[in-house]
This record gives sequence, C-alpha cells and structure tokens, in this order.
Amino acid sequence: MAEIKIPKATARRLPLYYRYLQFLHDGEKKKVSSAELSEAVKVDSATIRRDFSYFGALGKRGYGYDVDSLLTFFKRLLNQDHLTNVALVGVGNLGHALLNYNFRQTNNIRISAAFDVDPDLTGTIQSGVPIYPMAQLKEQLRAQQIDIVILTVPIEQAQEITDELVKVGIKGILNFTPLRVNVPDDVRVHNVDLANELQTLIYFLDNFNEDGTLINPLANDPLLN
Repeated sequence: MAEIKIPKATARRLPLYYRYLQFLHDGEKKKVSSAELSEAVKVDSATIRRDFSYFGALGKRGYGYDVDSLLTFFKRLLNQDHLTNVALVGVGNLGHALLNYNFRQTNNIRISAAFDVDPDLTGTIQSGVPIYPMAQLKEQLRAQQIDIVILTVPIEQAQEITDELVKVGIKGILNFTPLRVNVPDDVRVHNVDLANELQTLIYFLDNFNEDGTLINPLANDPLLN
C-alpha cells in the first residue's frame, strides 16, 4: 500500500471505525451507509466521508459501504491481520485490570509479558500472562521482539523506567501515569490520564447546557463581582 498522509484526528478515529465494522460483520450485515456509521460511532457523516476519502473510493454513492470489503481494508491498514505483542510494566490494581481485559475480542493485540518489582507476583502467571522481575525487562523485551509497552508504574518511577525502555528500543508507550515522560523524537507516547478525563467530564457537566452552550461558571462568584 502506498504511503498515505492523513491528519492525526483521522488516524485516531480509524480504530473506532474498525471496531464497529467488526460488530456489523459479526452480525452478518452486508452494507452500511455513512449516516448509519455516524449514528453508531457518534462522528458526523461528513467527517466520516472525509476520513474515508483519504484512502480513495471505499464506497459507492447511493449504495453505501460494503461491510466485508471495508473491514478487510481497515484490518490491513491497522495491521490487524497479524498479532501484535505488547508488554505491561507495573502490575498493580490498574495493571491487573488491563491483564484481565480481553484486547483480542476486537483487536489483534495481546499482552505477552508483564513486569513488576513485587516478589509475590514475579514468577507467576496472571490471566495467562507471565510476570517477570524488572531485572529481566531488557532481556525479555528483546527476546520477544516487543516494541510497544503499557506503563502503569508509580509516578516516581515513570521517567526512570521510560529511559530504560527507550534504551532497549521501545518505539511506543501507552502511559497511564500522571507524569508526561520525556522521550526522543522517534518514540511515540500516548498519555491516558483517567483522573484528568474524569475532571474534564465533571467540568462539561457543570458548565455546559444540554444544547452545548457554555454556562458562565464565574457569573455568580462573589470574588469576581
């Protein structure tokens, strides 16, 4: 497939489209319109058509999109036609939850190794995943040819461990710690801050009307009036 330059916002929506197409395929649905996709994934149909247009003619006007053909295309585009192994560093409460999550239900992704400092955990198998001591981090990542890591360690250790991951050749980090870790330009980090997302949700609930208009949260603040 020729290299295609697409906006980052579009790239972030591609897995969403893929997951819903997989759902339609499992339900034996043969075709879907951009309007139907829009209702399901909560992205306006014009945006969906624009996203798809980056990849050429994926559908026919007046007919919609062939579910099986589109699913096959996105599966190849997102490298879902082969298994991707990732590692988990930090097997605390959140780490355990991620081990129990069935990534392969909708994605061809598997946590194949996990690492922790707790001697009660290392040497065991949790949810089918072997837990290694941190001393074996470099050895196992190289041996298993893993270049993507999920990071769920305490904030005090996040940068130090990230530095070790970079040295061993990790190219992608899904960072669940509150710290925005520093990495070289050739390493991509996606930050997932659950507390921040919850605070953002609370802010929108408190400060926006149902029609999307902003309520002035400071209008009745005695300190500003």
